[in-house]
Amino acid sequence: MNCAVIGLGRMGSAIVYRLLKAGHAVVGYDPSAQARQEAATVGATIVSTLEECAHHAQIMWLMVPAGPIVDQVLRELLPHLNAGAVVIDGGNSKFSDSIRRFQELKSVGIEFLDCGTSGGLHGKEIGFSLMIGGDIQAFQKVEPIFTAIAAPQGYGLVGPSGCGHYVKMVHNGIEYALLQSYAEGLQLLNEGEFKDLDLAKITNIWQHGSIIRSWILELTHEILKKDQKLEKISGTIAESGTGSWTVEEAHKQKVPVKLIEDALEIRAWSRESGGNYATKLVALMRNAFGGHALGMKNPPK
Repeated sequence: MNCAVIGLGRMGSAIVYRLLKAGHAVVGYDPSAQARQEAATVGATIVSTLEECAHHAQIMWLMVPAGPIVDQVLRELLPHLNAGAVVIDGGNSKFSDSIRRFQELKSVGIEFLDCGTSGGLHGKEIGFSLMIGGDIQAFQKVEPIFTAIAAPQGYGLVGPSGCGHYVKMVHNGIEYALLQSYAEGLQLLNEGEFKDLDLAKITNIWQHGSIIRSWILELTHEILKKDQKLEKISGTIAESGTGSWTVEEAHKQKVPVKLIEDALEIRAWSRESGGNYATKLVALMRNAFGGHALGMKNPPK
């Protein structure tokens, strides 16, 4: 299939790689010259305008930051798309925005799918988890694209328009609480009754047979193998906004999400106070799976 990938950052370039590996033809667009060059090295045909994307393909995969930039890209693309073209938003857009975009594009004969994309840096090699919302006809039309990008059994149409980003929003809220839970437990081991416990050894033991084993714990073990003191980084944790959307939606639906809410508040506290050992671990975990930037405790001048 012919597919254009718009947005060639870490995730976008990984999607290009997986599509090409599966034998699909890919054109890529990004305003960054470096991102274009990196996508070209793996075999993508690079174009210089969104109009060229539409001339080369009728499947558009958007991997751009959530918010107004998505609408801007759609406005520039729309005059050049033929009826029946499929636009897939694989970023972390708010689900209500995705429903609006679906309706706007449908009114002019363009299909729109919202796709929650999880997998971070490691998705390039092992495949991504794809949570897709929209019409089944559009989904089936481009299903080979999802097959190429996803891990085995790692994709599916989860519901109507908006559902893909809604499910990914909740996924990210769960992630907030999971990261914080691991980090707080490890902080207690580090600072509690027994001093100088080997946290790398403990997390390795947990990875073999324990009921709290997970990929997050595996990444945490790799972090602690290199450094258990965590003195070189700050404890500030950034956030993308999806956690706050999860809490906002939970309040609207009167569903208690205390752990997610607490994790969100702790991230805000970390940015005010500099954080603690647990927030340092959360920041390092985010860096390990998603490449999110780390704050250095004493950055060089």
